[in-house]
Amino acid sequence: MSDLKIESRLAQIGSVNEPATGAVNFPIYQATAFRHPRLGESTGFDYSRTKNPTRAVLEEAIADLERGDAGFACSSGMAALQTIFALFGQGDHLIVSLDLYGGTYRLLERVMSRFGVTATYVDTNDFDALEASCLPNTKAVLIETPTNPLMMITDIGAVAAWARKKQILTIVDNTLLTPFFQRPLELGADIVIHSASKYLGGHNDVLAGIIVTKGQSLSEQMAFLHNSIGAVLGPSDSYQLMRGMKTLALRMERHQYNALRIAEYLREHPQVEQVYYPALPDHPGYEVQNKQSSGNTGIFSFKMKNKRYIEPILRHIRLIAFAESLGGVESLMTYPAVQTHADIPPEIREKVGVDDRLLRFSVGIEHVDDLIQDLGRAIEAARREIEGE
Repeated sequence: MSDLKIESRLAQIGSVNEPATGAVNFPIYQATAFRHPRLGESTGFDYSRTKNPTRAVLEEAIADLERGDAGFACSSGMAALQTIFALFGQGDHLIVSLDLYGGTYRLLERVMSRFGVTATYVDTNDFDALEASCLPNTKAVLIETPTNPLMMITDIGAVAAWARKKQILTIVDNTLLTPFFQRPLELGADIVIHSASKYLGGHNDVLAGIIVTKGQSLSEQMAFLHNSIGAVLGPSDSYQLMRGMKTLALRMERHQYNALRIAEYLREHPQVEQVYYPALPDHPGYEVQNKQSSGNTGIFSFKMKNKRYIEPILRHIRLIAFAESLGGVESLMTYPAVQTHADIPPEIREKVGVDDRLLRFSVGIEHVDDLIQDLGRAIEAARREIEGE
């Protein structure tokens, strides 16, 4: 079905893979062991950590959607990242996006550093900085685009071409846009990673990570690591993730619509200093985003003029939940400086703009007017409290 539009491929995940009964939803194979027909023969399934029928359908689907050669489903986004990092060892060096999810920074600095892997954090649009950071032992460049939470955009094709000349890998975190809006492998990347708990799952009810690779040799290496490390996704979670992915196209379209409306509202609000959303024409990455992606994510950040607004806003929102995570049908608001990015040193956070006035908004699929009303009420309640003191 690879010739179908992505909307059709998403809706049909697993629907034609079960030949015995014709079930339109692929079943959950809870078994961990599988019978061998005879000595030296296998059905293709031996032990569930290595390969499970339900997980295999998910992995084939995501590889097709990202236009890769192999997909690997992991027990979380961090497990997927750890599996990728296992490609590297003592003395290896990575170049990593400066504006970065705090969990990725924590894994690099507090875990991978113990194994002799080092990282340099740069603006991956700054080719002078990339050149200056590229060492003889550099093995890969890891890009978030858009970044979390400041929504910085990197030209994937340009960085991938630069990395190819240096004979290093390009790894792209595609969590925020998903293959519905952006396919980094088609732009020259070697590996794509997702926290599938976010937009792919879409309902704040499944923990999962995804890796997609391009090229036979790299895919074989990743298969070995996936099996050896064993942080694989279970069959029930694989089924639940596939179910969520079936509606990805519809959800991403609504996320994008709602996010743009609310970003435009906040941009004109007198208490808001700045809105970080690449769909806005004044965003510095607007043109690159439009070139390499067919749409925009449902998450953005905004900075209040006064940090005293933060606590009362988070206390007064009702429809919007004050909660970590992103990408679900329910709207969530997060305070990055003390939540998702707490592990990043303050001097690095402040350098990129993740300060104590910044809020991150994962816009859900509720009616946009209700979300604007809820947010507007919370900001107004905060203003009254502050001015009443």
